[in-house]
Amino acid sequence: MKRQPCTPRPDWRQKVESVGLTYHSHEHGPYWDESACYEFSAKEIGTLETAARSLHYLCIDAAEAVIRQGWWERLAIPAAAIPAIRASWERDDFSLYGRFDLAFDGDGPPKLLEYNADTPTALVEAAVAQWFWLQDTHPRADQFNSIHERLIAAWQRWGGRRLHFSSIRDHAEDEQTLTYLRDTCMQAGIETEAIAISELGWDADRQCFVDLDRRRIDNCFKLYPWEWLWRERFSVYLPQEPLRFLEPAWKMLLSNKGLLPILWELFPEHPNLLPAYDTADLLPAGYVAKPKLSREGANITWVEGGTVIADTPGLYGAEGRIYQAPATLPSFDGNHPVCGVWIVDHEPAGLGVREDSSRITSNLSRFVPHFFPSDDPAPVQ
Repeated sequence: MKRQPCTPRPDWRQKVESVGLTYHSHEHGPYWDESACYEFSAKEIGTLETAARSLHYLCIDAAEAVIRQGWWERLAIPAAAIPAIRASWERDDFSLYGRFDLAFDGDGPPKLLEYNADTPTALVEAAVAQWFWLQDTHPRADQFNSIHERLIAAWQRWGGRRLHFSSIRDHAEDEQTLTYLRDTCMQAGIETEAIAISELGWDADRQCFVDLDRRRIDNCFKLYPWEWLWRERFSVYLPQEPLRFLEPAWKMLLSNKGLLPILWELFPEHPNLLPAYDTADLLPAGYVAKPKLSREGANITWVEGGTVIADTPGLYGAEGRIYQAPATLPSFDGNHPVCGVWIVDHEPAGLGVREDSSRITSNLSRFVPHFFPSDDPAPVQ
């Protein structure tokens, strides 16, 4: 695993905008950063792939334990959501995708930081933008990236006739992510419609959700967290199951950081897990405190030797926190990368690397493309 300086393409802004990455920069600098790239070996890619596959099924086993043991409070699951989660789990509702964030230095086993299993973003940059970067800059190399093809295949396996796609309005990253996912769905031959979360309506006479044209909504992909859905006015109708969401309700369990102590409890000393607990007492040397429902690195506190060495602002934490042993992140000239391995239809599908000078990855951390030499042996499939 190496970090290499690169010369950005002269027209890189136009290039990434043309494939939907319109949010490539912010007031503090670039978000998409092709002044560097990460080179992996095929063996390292295989290690990441194997770890993600193992972790995904460990998380599913842990979710089953939550349901079986009734550990709802450990994940701050609202009582109203429990019947919907149970029903979704028993039906084995279709799940499209997720993203593991892993600490990996190329030598030791990848370590799970968290699982973004409900509304993961950084998808356009991982699936599309870095693939075209590869074709322009390293055409003889390869990349851990079959995300696009696997998404289309997953939609075909889902096999529905029509799907509404929904998110909040006026959020560039969410809207472009939703547009991309909708495009892959249409490439699979499925009819789609777009609707804002705020435009979902309930038809009391027909006892169903409807769109602005009063058409019944049976299936809806939502780029909107489940925990937020349960705070909406229409949430009182969700347990009636007139509408099936993607991601399904059971993914509330996998996307919750409260699952991390449960994973460690069920699978102690697993090579891809970090010690994690519901209290800080069992990590006297230091810990990273994470709200169970925080997003984009918000409200994370890193403590070593009783001293806070990093702390991020945000609006999360009232739901409770978990405490995870600090991960050893590699440092390349002060840049700390996190490997985001994508899961599509329960299988590893690709990699996106984000880095920061801070050891806490946030929504402004840079996305840096990657490759591996094509003459390496093929990674594990």
